Amino acid sequence: MKVEQQGHTIIIRDTQGNAANFLEKVTREYHSFENHNLILDISHDTKVTIPILKLFGPLSKQHRKSKKSFVLVAPELDYNALPSSIVVVPSLLEAHDIIQMDEIERDLGF
Repeated sequence: MKVEQQGHTIIIRDTQGNAANFLEKVTREYHSFENHNLILDISHDTKVTIPILKLFGPLSKQHRKSKKSFVLVAPELDYNALPSSIVVVPSLLEAHDIIQMDEIERDLGF
């Protein structure tokens, strides 16, 4: 797990290639990241599936309740098959774009 901070955003990269184990590590250390926007990069896990991504749902909901963004970066999947409570994009650039849009919406009161 590699952690990098860019402004109000923390990028956490899975270096092991196992999204389920990565989720456990992030959940254990969540208190360290809870006050920032989060990008979880699991693009190194080539075997990630939609059921595995759905496991991130409770953490995503918890994080978004505190008015912070939570975005997953995953290899190409059928993104429409995921629940709306989980934001998944194919690249880090798109993850940053989502966070910028979320911050603008929060500033406008949405």
